Amino acid sequence: MFAAYAARIDPDQPLTGLELGDRPAPEARPGWSTVTVRAASLNHHDLWSLRGVGLSQDRLPMILGCDAAGVDQDGNEVVVHSVIGQSGHGVGPKEPRSILTERYQGTFAEQVTVPTWNILPKPAGLSFAEAACLPTAWLTAYRMLFTNAGVRPGDSVLVQGAGGGVATAAIVLGKAAGLRVFATSRDKAKRERAVELGALEAYEPGVRLPQRVDAVIETVGAATWSHSVKSLRPGGTLVISGATSGDRPTHAELTRIFFLELKVVGSTMGSKDELEDLLAFCATTGVRPVIDEVLPLDRAREGFQRLESGDLFGKIVLTPTA
Repeated sequence: MFAAYAARIDPDQPLTGLELGDRPAPEARPGWSTVTVRAASLNHHDLWSLRGVGLSQDRLPMILGCDAAGVDQDGNEVVVHSVIGQSGHGVGPKEPRSILTERYQGTFAEQVTVPTWNILPKPAGLSFAEAACLPTAWLTAYRMLFTNAGVRPGDSVLVQGAGGGVATAAIVLGKAAGLRVFATSRDKAKRERAVELGALEAYEPGVRLPQRVDAVIETVGAATWSHSVKSLRPGGTLVISGATSGDRPTHAELTRIFFLELKVVGSTMGSKDELEDLLAFCATTGVRPVIDEVLPLDRAREGFQRLESGDLFGKIVLTPTA
């Protein structure tokens, strides 16, 4: 079957390890189900895999992709939850939790096999492309906002780095949940788009906000860390799930953190129950993922290049090559 896969690891030039071509179809195994992929979406996790983060040389070649929507072997339209080993279903009881493609072949292919427990029904109102955007970036944003930040309708939130998948999801979900959302981006067009999606205002990074916020959604890392901490009200919460600009800020703002009793919470992906809630939230409210572009799988390299450059707003989706 045709697939996009990691053939080599290169921390500095990750795309040199990306190959497109034939790979073996998944084999049946007890407790697992095979899904025919109709759509899969790109995440920064895929780039990090090509750099060797979470993916070791001895597991290559590895089909990339951790998000997918498709049809299971019984003809049901489904969404794949990509956290493997979380429950023990389909894997050994002592196997550590991992994200699809760290141990098991991923979704950038015609078919993918996952534990049957990891499959959820796709709401009829969501397209395959829309549903494929939810299990990583949108689930991450959902957990950051509603589980780890604990915000409620009327609260205020700053979303750093509008344009990325998680940040875009946080803006849309926050607006739909009745939050007052502020956003930042270096790009004027992305700031304008953030406002169109529901942000009250969007600013250049580092600009002082009109008010201190209840929570900050942080995925940028070093470049925006100081601004994120300074933007919080006393007792506020900074939730971080990524560090695309690096993980070593020049100023950690420790004095401000302890003096104002700020909370810093790490966040990674989300649970199957949270994904089920997110699917229901989208189906009920009419919220839909922001898709930048849909590409056939044989043009996956173009999608990776755009993701690496940051030249996108929302998600890039791959569909099987006809």
